[in-house]
Amino acid sequence: MIRELTEAKKNLQRNGFLDVPVNVNLDLFAEIERLKKEKNAIVLAHYYQEPDIQDVADYIGDSLGLSQQAAKTDADIIVFAGVHFMAETAKILSPQKKVLLPDLKAGCSLADSAPPELFKKFREKYPDHIVISYINCSAGIKALSDIICTSSNAEKIIESVPADQPIIFAPDRNLGSYLIKKTGRDMVLWNGACMVHEIFSLEKITRLKVRHPKAKIIAHPECEAAVLAIADYIGSTTGLLKFSERDDAQEYIVVTETGILHQMEKNNPNKTFIPAPPNNACACNDCPHMKLNTLEKLYLCMEYEEPEITMDEQLRIAAKKPIDRMLEISAQYGL
Repeated sequence: MIRELTEAKKNLQRNGFLDVPVNVNLDLFAEIERLKKEKNAIVLAHYYQEPDIQDVADYIGDSLGLSQQAAKTDADIIVFAGVHFMAETAKILSPQKKVLLPDLKAGCSLADSAPPELFKKFREKYPDHIVISYINCSAGIKALSDIICTSSNAEKIIESVPADQPIIFAPDRNLGSYLIKKTGRDMVLWNGACMVHEIFSLEKITRLKVRHPKAKIIAHPECEAAVLAIADYIGSTTGLLKFSERDDAQEYIVVTETGILHQMEKNNPNKTFIPAPPNNACACNDCPHMKLNTLEKLYLCMEYEEPEITMDEQLRIAAKKPIDRMLEISAQYGL
């Protein structure tokens, strides 16, 4: 086992995770609970994680809630069951804590669509603009931003900026377009998008609605405008979950990553939730990056405390300023 672990650590960057065999007889739920207590660790999980990971997490949420939890936890170790930019955000907010990510290759197509060196040149074309960046971006983009936002608080963040102040919004063009309509602000948009939310099929959703005429269509604002135009409700992942709890419909067509259905079904056992279909034959309404994390990888990273997120201190300080500004504005609005 020692030789296997040594080899796994050597290949960590290549594989993205500790490729060590896990005893099939282990009760991973019990082991993870044991490790939490022994190591004073907290598991934060995004709604898009697989159900087993959601069930073992101490806190489940969207990007805003996870950021707030990362900022205030007194745990010594933060285990982030999500994607790389989320674990980075936890490290930015809690540099003294050890931050673990079950699989380093759990990236984000949206974050990858905005390389910092190209975005820096883009920003230089608009010297009088401030930059509001969606939290789904790298630490490098955060460091080039003035304020960070999430889909939960983006509208309030934009409204907090004086009306005569021009804005660049990055990296999600679909969320940016939606916010232009909602706020009336004429923002300059970076041309990025999420592969999962871009691939939903308007035609297939329309056909699904014909088969389920009483179902309400609920959609995440990262979706394309044509899909949002037919939605009964548009909101963040948490917003969609809360809407499904308070609304009186019995059926919902859910236009976002399928991971959220686990919480919707747990919280509303008598309601029906139908995942919206993508425009091809694959299961692309599952985020392939989010689903790289597994219960086995979560256990291994807690047991051996790797892979760990590390960061250059100057970059961390620069990236923290716009996140702090977001958290301040969110607190003012009670978000």
